[in-house]
Amino acid sequence: MSGAGVPAATVKKHRRWSIAWLVPIAAAVLVGYLAYTTLAKRGPLITITFRTADGLQAQQTQVKYKAVALGTVESIELSPDMSRAIVRVRMEGSARRILTDHARFWVVRPRLTSFSAIESGLETLVSGVYIEVDPGAPGGREQRTFEGLEQPPGVRSDEPGRVFMLHSKRLGSLGAGAPVLYRDVNVGEVLRYDIEGGDGAVTLHVFVRSPYERFVHDKTRFWNASGIAVNVTGEGLHLEARSIPAILSGGIAFLTPEPESGPPSPEGAVFSLYEDQADAETALYDVRVPYVIYTRSSVQGLTSGSHVQMFGVTVGAVTDIRLVADAPHPAPGSPPGAAARIAFDLQPERARWGRDVFSAASMRAMVAEGLRVVVQSTSMLTGQKALALQYVPAAGEGSGVDEEAGVLVLPSQGGGLDDVSSALADVAAKLNQVPFDAIGKDIDRTLRSVDQTVSGPELRAALRSFSDTMQQVGGLAEQARAGMTPVLERLPAISAQLQEVVERANSALGETGYGERSDFQRGLQRLMDQMNGAARSIRLLADFLDRHPEALIRGRTQGASR
Repeated sequence: MSGAGVPAATVKKHRRWSIAWLVPIAAAVLVGYLAYTTLAKRGPLITITFRTADGLQAQQTQVKYKAVALGTVESIELSPDMSRAIVRVRMEGSARRILTDHARFWVVRPRLTSFSAIESGLETLVSGVYIEVDPGAPGGREQRTFEGLEQPPGVRSDEPGRVFMLHSKRLGSLGAGAPVLYRDVNVGEVLRYDIEGGDGAVTLHVFVRSPYERFVHDKTRFWNASGIAVNVTGEGLHLEARSIPAILSGGIAFLTPEPESGPPSPEGAVFSLYEDQADAETALYDVRVPYVIYTRSSVQGLTSGSHVQMFGVTVGAVTDIRLVADAPHPAPGSPPGAAARIAFDLQPERARWGRDVFSAASMRAMVAEGLRVVVQSTSMLTGQKALALQYVPAAGEGSGVDEEAGVLVLPSQGGGLDDVSSALADVAAKLNQVPFDAIGKDIDRTLRSVDQTVSGPELRAALRSFSDTMQQVGGLAEQARAGMTPVLERLPAISAQLQEVVERANSALGETGYGERSDFQRGLQRLMDQMNGAARSIRLLADFLDRHPEALIRGRTQGASR
């Protein structure tokens, strides 16, 4: 029975959809989405050339703008001539609109050239070296190849302000990135500098941010505020440091006396850069009256730019100092010959007395009243000097005012340490005329003669003779004292007895009864008076000899009292 018991074949239909298909479909969708988003964000590949690729790494170094990543370095290679590094950067799609010919790229590395560079460089210690981009002004032409900057630009496209030009004789410690200060506020920075020609003049390009650029106009004065300024004046030690950035990398400060007095200076305006603030303040005054003096005092410590003062107030500055072999207007009382010629300007605006205070007529009148120009020291430590307009009592001759090529020549007067030095020189000259050698020789001869006389036999013999004589006189005085002692002791008793006799006689006369006018009475009265005087004399003699017994030998001396 073929085929018996064999079931009939049946065909089952399988379903064409399975839930297992969801996994690959989802994966394909995800891949497609990722591919789409990647292609959508993927920007163009740009090329940037740098002098060196120091710090740059492929697949790590990023391109940033305002700390936002806009691209990543894909590869780094050398140019065919091996002079530059070619860096290819894959930019984000959102960066397409800034890739124009106005864009600028530079590498941000740790820098110590300026304080602002230190601030930006410290960031690289955490995030690493990166490439910064500045889009520039909008409206540029699309571009894919760029030349990178070696130094960060001082001005960003999104920072309004103006660039000014400063001319200086030297650069000093100034450099790109140095701050620009206005009233100690950082308002800008130095962009770059150029050296012009062979005279060494330097032109600095400085940027002043908005709104501070409106304080810069034709009256503005710039000066070098680099480092720490130490100045020793008559007022003491003056130490000035503008700011930490100025100490580290130098700085420029500017001053505008009346910021609103004129229109702001335009872009690219040119100014002078002065050495310090004092020179800049001096340059603020436009009215200058030139004068000249001739002096034979020392001008060491007096330089071009030194102050001219009147009553301690600065009213001008020295402009030129030089020596002349034959001074046409020597100092008063000095013979013609070499002298120092000092030219200076007086600035009436500083005196605030009026514009005619230092006119020719005013100066002639003040000179007639005793005004003189004195070269005086302002610091004993540094030796700095200045000119001073002083009224000198009894100035003497030379009170006239001469004229030289249209400039008045004022009379000068020595002063300060110069007068002291001259007086000391005169004293020294007079002392030099004293014959000290001859006087010393005479004193030496006199001392030798005295020594010979003192040590000679004649003086020793005279001293021995004097000693013997004094011994003899002493013995004689002892003998006289011993012999006169009984007499001296008896004198008081004799005087007392004589006084008693006189008193008794007067009493007896009173009892006789004779008239007062009888001859006997008058004669007896005279006798009593004489006896009374004798008794008084004896008493005085006894008192005198008691006080001066030596008078018996030497006699009465001039100084012995009665």
